[in-house]
Amino acid sequence: MQEQVISINPNVMSGVPVFAGTRVPIYSLFDYVLTGETIDAFINDFPTVSKEQAMKVITMAQEILLANSKFILRENFTFRREYSQTT
Repeated sequence: MQEQVISINPNVMSGVPVFAGTRVPIYSLFDYVLTGETIDAFINDFPTVSKEQAMKVITMAQEILLANSKFILRENFTFRREYSQTT
């Protein structure tokens, strides 16, 4: 059985997805990465999150993006085409 990595509970952080067993929102990891911080810096600042949990969340995000890449690309192309026609 696979260990739960993400938890969503209306009584924890108002239902914001968090790392299981913590009150650390998943979006915090992506905020760190997007601002150029390392995963190690994130782990140091949020010691209740293990590096394994952080890596699993990143892997899950990657799998979702890859599985939906055709849809994402199609939607992005449609947006760009519509945007270029209005400008």
